[in-house]
Amino acid sequence: MQKIAIIGAGGWGTALAIVLARARESRPIALWARENDVLASLQSRRENSVFLPGFRVPQHVEVTGELEPALRGAEIVIGAMPATHARAMYCAAVSFLRPEMRFVSATKGLEPETLLRVTEVMTQVMAPKFRPRIVALSGPSFAKEVARGDPTAVVAASTDREAAKWIQREFSGPTLRLYTNEDVIGVELGGALKNIIAIAAGVAEGLGLGHNTIAALITRGLAEMTRLGTALGARRDTLGGLAGLGDLVLTCTGDLSRNRFVGVELGRGRKLDEILASMRMVAEGVGTAAAARTLAQKAGVEMPITEQMFAVLHQGRSPKDALRELMERRLKSESGQDA
Repeated sequence: MQKIAIIGAGGWGTALAIVLARARESRPIALWARENDVLASLQSRRENSVFLPGFRVPQHVEVTGELEPALRGAEIVIGAMPATHARAMYCAAVSFLRPEMRFVSATKGLEPETLLRVTEVMTQVMAPKFRPRIVALSGPSFAKEVARGDPTAVVAASTDREAAKWIQREFSGPTLRLYTNEDVIGVELGGALKNIIAIAAGVAEGLGLGHNTIAALITRGLAEMTRLGTALGARRDTLGGLAGLGDLVLTCTGDLSRNRFVGVELGRGRKLDEILASMRMVAEGVGTAAAARTLAQKAGVEMPITEQMFAVLHQGRSPKDALRELMERRLKSESGQDA
């Protein structure tokens, strides 16, 4: 039975450890935690009281704060860290990595400085040593619901079809179903860009607006996600699938969405710095908004919701003014042709 090493013990990394251990009780799993309080909670109570309270991590999951023991003997390495930490984490781990390992990126976001997708960051870090076989894991999946055992469907994407199928077989179980996809660009961009739209949906909620507004933001948000995605090489049907539309609906409407929470609080008048200071978990959409805006400008793609959320998050524009700007834009055809 192949050992799985999970790098990152946030809510998502912990939930993956729980669901994968539950599916095959004899499977060796190591969970690496960076924060001392998280590590202490997991080791003493078998619970991540910081990021995923109320769920017991099975006893046979090895919990450690050292990378070398976590990665020793692993056949599958799952990266579940925030996108901003991905490069540093893989650089710290690379001396313990081997070419026969299969890598799974479970991070949803873009590296702000380089605009790279996380699988591209991984390849850059590992390429001097070996060419890694990487699968991107994404889709509508709140950590709490995965840990609780709610039926969940996600996507395993890789240009290496056999690697994706192998991860599909290894990870699928009674409560977790994986679909394969060869469109890594679409799957990763869907998982990153939907967070920006979720902030916008939260802003609308915080302003006291109703379902009409949220439905419009989801629909038009998907349109601009698709425009940028296809301009960068993604397939349209991928953005309309689990990793695009599915994750978009979840994060725009679910109370467990961190990005939606940021938007709600902004809509209620709180300052961004104050909101982020009150959170331990990362809201990836805050950093992704700047990266996506730059990518859109370079690709010549119009992304009005992203543009307005960037202005709210990074330029001090008020949420009310941002929504007014969206409504007062030049009138157009829904198909993209001028009205």
